[in-house]
Amino acid sequence: MEPSLEHEVADGIATVVIRHPAKRNAMTPGMWRALPPLLARLAADPAVRALVLTGEGDTFCAGADIGSLSATYEETAGIALPAEEALAAFPKPTLAAVRGYCVGGGCQLAAACDLRFAEEGAQFGITPAKLGIVYAPTSTRRLVELVGPATAKFLLFSGELIDTERALRTGLVDEVLPAGGLDKRVAEFTRVLVSRSQLTQAAVKEFAAGSVAPERVAYWQEQAGDSKEAAEGIAAFFERRPPRFRWTPPAE
Repeated sequence: MEPSLEHEVADGIATVVIRHPAKRNAMTPGMWRALPPLLARLAADPAVRALVLTGEGDTFCAGADIGSLSATYEETAGIALPAEEALAAFPKPTLAAVRGYCVGGGCQLAAACDLRFAEEGAQFGITPAKLGIVYAPTSTRRLVELVGPATAKFLLFSGELIDTERALRTGLVDEVLPAGGLDKRVAEFTRVLVSRSQLTQAAVKEFAAGSVAPERVAYWQEQAGDSKEAAEGIAAFFERRPPRFRWTPPAE
């Protein structure tokens, strides 16, 4: 089976599957290059309300397929980092559903998602120190913001793998599910995401990403006023019915 990124859209959820079973779903250069345009198409699709990233079978992603890399380190980083940044910038909620190994570039991709749910037995590691690679500053800062400086240094200095218990304790994952329970929980939670206000979610993603210029704050306040999302949410609460949120991201 050729390495690939497969995807489908159903019930508002885009699911992207990393598929390279011969190499524990390691990312080839072609897969790294394919991810940003795929994410751009899914972001522009009004049917997509959230995105799930996962791996084929019992492994999320074992990192970059080193055996396929004939390029220099600089060239390799030049294709991996845009993929990570495209995932981090995806304008709708993203969730990594992790089984098995989530290592190296795979852990970079998971960290670039908004949330991470993992099945018991999953293992996480970031391994540049094993290869003599200088980890990118944006990736380092993202990891520090996620797990704190001490855990980030532990992972990056050592390249050691950690289990789901430690990953949950340090904030690398948000939930740990028993064997066989990951798909059900991801399906339940993504249904919750689809039912919520896209306006709230979009503003939260921008505000959480860092400092926000005053004009962007004013933009979101204008969107909130014009959309009447809050009025619908409050009315639905008092009428004891599901809200019918109608705001959608403006077409670019």
